[in-house]
Amino acid sequence: MSQTGTLFPDDRQEDTAPDRRPWLVRRGLLLEAGPQRRLALGGFVNQLGTAAFLATAPLYALRVVGLSVGQVGLGLGVAGVVGLLAGPPVGHLADRRGPRGVFLATLLIQTVSMVSLLFAHSFAAFMVSMAVTDLAGASGGAARGPMIRRFGGDEVPKFRSYLRSTAFLASTFGALAAGVVIQLDSGSAYRALIVANALTFIGCAAVMLRLPKLEPLPAPTESNRWLALRDKPYLAFVVLDGILWIQGEVVTYALPLWVVLHTRAPRWFTGIALAVNTVMVVILQIRTSRGVKGGQVAGRATRRAGLAFLVGMAVIAMASGLPGWAAAAIMTAGVVIHTAGSLWHAAGSMELRFRLAPAHAQGQYSGVFGIGMGLCYTIAPGLLGLLCLSWGVPGWLGMGGVFVAAGLAMPFVVRWAGQSRELST
Repeated sequence: MSQTGTLFPDDRQEDTAPDRRPWLVRRGLLLEAGPQRRLALGGFVNQLGTAAFLATAPLYALRVVGLSVGQVGLGLGVAGVVGLLAGPPVGHLADRRGPRGVFLATLLIQTVSMVSLLFAHSFAAFMVSMAVTDLAGASGGAARGPMIRRFGGDEVPKFRSYLRSTAFLASTFGALAAGVVIQLDSGSAYRALIVANALTFIGCAAVMLRLPKLEPLPAPTESNRWLALRDKPYLAFVVLDGILWIQGEVVTYALPLWVVLHTRAPRWFTGIALAVNTVMVVILQIRTSRGVKGGQVAGRATRRAGLAFLVGMAVIAMASGLPGWAAAAIMTAGVVIHTAGSLWHAAGSMELRFRLAPAHAQGQYSGVFGIGMGLCYTIAPGLLGLLCLSWGVPGWLGMGGVFVAAGLAMPFVVRWAGQSRELST
């Protein structure tokens, strides 16, 4: 029999063979064994502890360290600014020395700085510990970017969506753990959570050690360490994308206060809203990202997201003055629409974040991207408080208009970026 004749039967047998992969893998709930699964597992462990700690850090400073509210706000603010500045240079170091080693170093630093909080008995000590923690955390994010890009291969949007879903799930579990600690409200409980968070950094490092080592990619001779900061189209993307990421605080920050201060809906509705948001992201983020490949498609997805944010926020604003059950029902619809927009935005953002960055400078560009994300979360509470809570319905519509403007501008920025790089597929 010819070689061709012997191959066809085998091919048919392989095609009809039962899929023996675990059920979770077949359903897309668990990745295939390999670097992607390890990176996802490490991120889940890391985010689990971080989410729990961030929810309790202010109370630890107030109850245990003995700081004032003003000192807590200043200390956390300074730490956040320090963290933002670390991204680009550490990202460049990851590009040139290899991302895995740099990422492991940041986890070690976070472990030490977290443990040091147990011995912080003054404002200065608390601020330094938090600043080092935030600096190492932002640096780790910049070093992790190249690993996501290179281990993700041709399926970066899908892989990044899976990572976002698992991070949301970890944040939910972390928030539940934080709730238990806050309910106990004792020094020993807060300290135990700090130790647990330090152990999550060690656990994440143990998982990362099993990842293959990634060698630095060759860079063009004319490239320099500040390449991302000179890339005007990318900086424009970071600004617009940072504005759009404010949407993440709408459901977690503005909505609970809106429910309590401006509607007749029961207060427990805030938990329902958060649950709807979390479930939608965990279940639908990967599906939403499957068709978002290429710069132009990502730009259009972002444009749709801006429009969805406006509609969702307008619907939420309509709850003011309605009876309790009606307010809860209409806000649920608003949360669903808003979350659909967040799914489109996350898919487009994740595609453009890596698509617009040169392969040899993913760490540096991830650091710049992290600055935009960090600034958005810094200004979001004040901005949403002013517009949505102080101005009421006009403020909700105004904030939605800001999202629409940023979404409409994104395709133009993508076309501008396409003049100097390949954005096809």
